[in-house]
Amino acid sequence: MKPRPYQSKAEELSFAEWDNGSTSTLIVMPTGTGKTIVIAGIILRNQPKRTMVIAHRQELIWQAKDKIQRVTNLVVDIEMGEYRSRSEGDLLSPKASVIVSSIQTLVSGGDGAGRIGKFNPMDFDLLIIDEAHHATSSSYQKVIDYFKTNPALKILGVTATPDRSDEEALGQIFDTVAFDYEILDAINDGWLVPIEQQMVSIESLDFSSVRTQGNDLNGSDLNAVMVAEKNLHGIASSTIDIIGNRRGIGFAASVAHAESLCEIFNRHRVGMSGVVSAKKDPDERKKIISDFAQGKIQWLWNCGVFTEGFDDSGVEVISMARPTKSRALYAQMAGRGTRPHETIAHKLNNAPMAALRRVMIARSVKPTCLIIDHVGNSGKHKLITTADILGGNVSEEVIEAATAVVRNSGKQMRMDKVLVDEEERLAEKKQKKLTEEARKAKLLGKATFKSTKIDPFSLFDIKPISNERGWDKGKMFTEKQRDFLKKRGYNPDEMDYARGKQLIGIIMDRLDKKPCTVKQADILKRFGVDAVSGVTFDQASSMIGQIAKNSWTKPAQFKLPETKPPEPTGYIAPEDDNVPF
Repeated sequence: MKPRPYQSKAEELSFAEWDNGSTSTLIVMPTGTGKTIVIAGIILRNQPKRTMVIAHRQELIWQAKDKIQRVTNLVVDIEMGEYRSRSEGDLLSPKASVIVSSIQTLVSGGDGAGRIGKFNPMDFDLLIIDEAHHATSSSYQKVIDYFKTNPALKILGVTATPDRSDEEALGQIFDTVAFDYEILDAINDGWLVPIEQQMVSIESLDFSSVRTQGNDLNGSDLNAVMVAEKNLHGIASSTIDIIGNRRGIGFAASVAHAESLCEIFNRHRVGMSGVVSAKKDPDERKKIISDFAQGKIQWLWNCGVFTEGFDDSGVEVISMARPTKSRALYAQMAGRGTRPHETIAHKLNNAPMAALRRVMIARSVKPTCLIIDHVGNSGKHKLITTADILGGNVSEEVIEAATAVVRNSGKQMRMDKVLVDEEERLAEKKQKKLTEEARKAKLLGKATFKSTKIDPFSLFDIKPISNERGWDKGKMFTEKQRDFLKKRGYNPDEMDYARGKQLIGIIMDRLDKKPCTVKQADILKRFGVDAVSGVTFDQASSMIGQIAKNSWTKPAQFKLPETKPPEPTGYIAPEDDNVPF
């Protein structure tokens, strides 16, 4: 299996981290992008030193053994339950180059030692932890500490898209992140199928009373909501209406929930659905999964079984009947449907360009994967949707906007395209706002500049009041007050409430008396004329006109117009655009 470009890059960057002094590093790659191929390449490059690979589920153990063996052609043994790797102390029996073991086997046992003591840490130069988001637990920490007694040990963690909280926790275990490949990157590069989202509103779904436990919804509270009769039929009937003849899997909140949904499905069409759970006999489980792979069963319901280790490229639809607040869990569930169909999966490796691979997927029997979310009243909870796992580095505002668009439409929509559209729309909206604010700031800057030349308090010899008075403390200007001040060239953000209120009073008092404007008074003051008291607007205008005609020098004597009778109350003196009052 020739590695894909991003797989080779992940391998190279991992060794670069170790070469630069890191003892442990992390690879983040979404489901369906071939993490095990990367693991196998790193193992092969690490030869002749031995490697220990740890996983936590039986399906993952067997998948890892099979693929690593095929890619590397090395001897791979399993250490799990009744399966034991060849004796480590027997010189007549060659040691396997790679041991794949379950975490439970390594640490379980009456004394808590498990079978970890069977292995000499000095023999293992590389420790690989699959699904590394589990590595924060005490059992994994015990195994890590055991093998770290070898000073030459390199540690590699591999995981799909983690939660923000997971990322913080993983940072305490792994020194660096060597490679981070997001789901949207893989879709854009033509390695995974695009995701369509459809949100089905179910009126009776109400999560407002569901408690939070850890970083997710409380399991028993959630199950009580989901198994309610109205919700069961709402989820089942809407899913059946949407999927048509497409194959898919559904994630339920509990085993009982999965069994109830399966029963309702089969009422609609006998034998269309099966259910898989950890409670089922392993052989029966294998039989059901085999029937699904062969098309004998159209749909499978499960509770937590298919989040990891289940690979069927024919899955076209995922029904999320198990809402979650965990980005990592949602990504794992959604990832069960993002693999390209097996009829073109290997052909993609020979396509040199991303655009060509995307066309191949678009023309295949599986051009997209549909994710169905069943939504209702989420209460205080922020429930994950495809926008969260496809959002990459976009803001929470964009994610919420895109989610609202899909939810309100009720249609199947390409969430990645909706995210792009909403990001552009919000960016354009913000740009318009910034442009308008800049325009206003420019105008305000002009007004502020002009008003700094005229201080009404000093001009009229008025002492500004203090803002320390109790009744003025903490008060803010009303919009009407702010507009009044701005209109007359004063910035309310540059003065406290008490002084602004005083200034409004001065302005109103002067307007009632039809006096000269502050600007007129300021001009006349420059020519030695005291126009503060007893000079009307018309008189000031006449005097300024006479100064201008006299080459802007004060005449020996002003010819003042006759004073007119006062105007009715409420009269506002005429103003030109440059007069601050």
